[in-house]
Amino acid sequence: MFKTNEGAADCEIRSVIRFLNARNVLPSVIHHQICQVYGDNVMSDGMVRKCIRMFNEGRENVHDEARSGRPSLLNDDLVRKVNERVRDDRRFTISDLPCTFLTFQGLYSMTLSVVANIAGGHIL
Repeated sequence: MFKTNEGAADCEIRSVIRFLNARNVLPSVIHHQICQVYGDNVMSDGMVRKCIRMFNEGRENVHDEARSGRPSLLNDDLVRKVNERVRDDRRFTISDLPCTFLTFQGLYSMTLSVVANIAGGHIL
């Protein structure tokens, strides 16, 4: 029996796929083997085949490629402001977040995450 290694990084799994593919192991066998080691829900058979296809087409990098998309709104300045606000006013509540920090939609959940982190994972 294999020791299960759940929570592995995607690049680690892609490295295993690249290695086994170089050894001419069948995609279904590769999928079966990574599921044995990394858990059943680590990657679908279709994703394994997609990775193999990309490696066969010449991809060598196992790390995630940079993606275009919306840039992260969470930055050190926001963390500092939330931290100052929470520490300055102990009566500051979660319902005060929209009035204090929101300039556009979508920032609420990130600000809530910052507050939870400051509170040690527990929102009081």
